[in-house]
Amino acid sequence: MSSSRTPSTEKLAAIRLLVLDVDGVMTDGQLHYDAQGHEAKVFHVHDGYGIKQLMQAGIEVAVISGRHSTAVATRMAELGIEHVRLGQEIKNQAFTEITTQLGIPPEAVACVGDDEPDLPIMQAAGLSIAVANARPAILNYADWHTILGGGCGAVREVCDALIAAHRGHR
Repeated sequence: MSSSRTPSTEKLAAIRLLVLDVDGVMTDGQLHYDAQGHEAKVFHVHDGYGIKQLMQAGIEVAVISGRHSTAVATRMAELGIEHVRLGQEIKNQAFTEITTQLGIPPEAVACVGDDEPDLPIMQAAGLSIAVANARPAILNYADWHTILGGGCGAVREVCDALIAAHRGHR
């Protein structure tokens, strides 16, 4: 299944929902804690702009993360992402809830992941995408690998490809 090549324009144009993991996809995967135990996250501004552009193009965006994080909740609200599920140890339940709520079939969903907890939702999606620095099992499974790593613009890379495909099919 694995390929570093961008999927066909037709495949990308069929996507109506982008599902993103957070740690390792929207961030570089590092966890930062200060002396008081408060968590900090670093998000790439290019990813945020790409997400906003994608939503303006009419493609839904959802975030499913295995961890609870105030920093993530704050950033997702800032970006205007309505479908955010944090603390999801079993991610495919949240995936099914979101796709059902939006009325979007799984084959019209692209999912970006980096590690084994993402595999069930990547398998459920019509297009599975691994960030460049994903774990081997995810790289081996994914339909497409980004050139950039998690937290380093990989999400923007996906957003740009989806937007270009949708513009080409109007």
